[in-house]
Amino acid sequence: MEGQGVGLIEDGAVAIKGNLIQAVASTQEILANYSTEEQMDAKNKLIMPGLIDAHIHTGIGILRGVAQDMHNWMQVGLWPFQKHVTLEDNITGSMMNIIEGIKAGTTTFCDYDSNMNKLVTNYVKVGARARVAELINEIPNDIGDIPVGELYPFHPEIGQRKLQNNLELLEKWHGAENGRITAMLGPHGPDMMSLELLQEIKELAVKYDTKLHMHVAQGDREIDQIEKRYGKRSIAFLDEIGYLNERLLAVHLTEATKEEAEQVAKSGAAMINCSGSIGIIDGIVPPILEFLEAGGTAALGSDQAPGNNCNNMFNEMKFVSILNKVKTRNPATFPAHLALRLATIESAKAVGLDHEVGSLRAGKKADLVFVDLEEPSMSPVITQPVRNIVPNLVYSAKGSEVESVMVDGKFIMKDRKLLTVDEKTVIRNTQIAANQISEKVQAEAKKLKSPLLTRMENGEL
Repeated sequence: MEGQGVGLIEDGAVAIKGNLIQAVASTQEILANYSTEEQMDAKNKLIMPGLIDAHIHTGIGILRGVAQDMHNWMQVGLWPFQKHVTLEDNITGSMMNIIEGIKAGTTTFCDYDSNMNKLVTNYVKVGARARVAELINEIPNDIGDIPVGELYPFHPEIGQRKLQNNLELLEKWHGAENGRITAMLGPHGPDMMSLELLQEIKELAVKYDTKLHMHVAQGDREIDQIEKRYGKRSIAFLDEIGYLNERLLAVHLTEATKEEAEQVAKSGAAMINCSGSIGIIDGIVPPILEFLEAGGTAALGSDQAPGNNCNNMFNEMKFVSILNKVKTRNPATFPAHLALRLATIESAKAVGLDHEVGSLRAGKKADLVFVDLEEPSMSPVITQPVRNIVPNLVYSAKGSEVESVMVDGKFIMKDRKLLTVDEKTVIRNTQIAANQISEKVQAEAKKLKSPLLTRMENGEL
């Protein structure tokens, strides 16, 4: 993933010492110049940088699949379940989500959720790389009970508690685990807190020299809230208060116009695009093409299991390419190599980790995935007169082709087996917790407004 394309080396090899890449070259050159204690034969495998999920909420992974195919998915579908989720449920579901990502080749997770000081310990246990942020807002836990269209109530004491959680995350975890864990600030969105708290967080970002991971123009309800409070749309408001700069990771831009997307791109802020989630929740293709054409740096994320159903970056690469082809009615739009770059080196640039990960280069961290090219979805391999490996990675692979995963020079999955945690125990614990949540929701079934209840009665689920 070096250079402008993908930098494919046929019959290549990687030399690793400790947690760093020493060299990347032809197999013949590596064997001639390096000796090793352990040599791994990767014949008929593709070695590539680990994928980067630039935006994920693992804490609600336990609620996968309860809020699809409906309007107002958060209030109508998700909230009746989420209000019964405990901290232990968050931690359990998070580990399941992380395992899911690793098995599909994700090595770096930009996790953005509540209780992150607890969730981050999952990354310590499993051995993945994480760039974490606490979800900071001033809204009460029962926000889902507020009718759609009403202004959110702000509670400064809630905002300060969550801000302090984020600062604790920065103080305790930034640079932990040999630098494998890093932290950012995580304002939930411009509609989720007061102007005073937004300004305080902006100043703290300068103090800690960190990025701001934030939902921006993520939906019509955000635009509605901002217009009612400030008389303008989200991006104009953020520009006015000094948020549009290289510190900002603007997540989604779902409701951004072409002009607004271009404005964000030219400001130096990065965009994180979650095609699967926004496609399912809103039926919208975010303006990532307009953003890239304006010179912006963008990344891909999977978002959350209740909205996207899966946290799999192969899925995101495929979605972003296909949806933008359909949007433009042009099959040449968003070629496969661009999607692959947005899940690796471009993503690393966007989140500020390109000096460490995102490509295979001497001096970078040894975060690698091994893809089995003899899986049916990757077969046959054609190299002349054109190569088919990159298109097959994007349009054919499902993630199960990932055979082994290395992070920081250590294998955390080998031959499809997780080496650091007991996967089956995690799944069993998640199921037990989900059953308990479901029982509580079932007891309130008469209050539910989810259209999925009718589909249940009709035998559609």
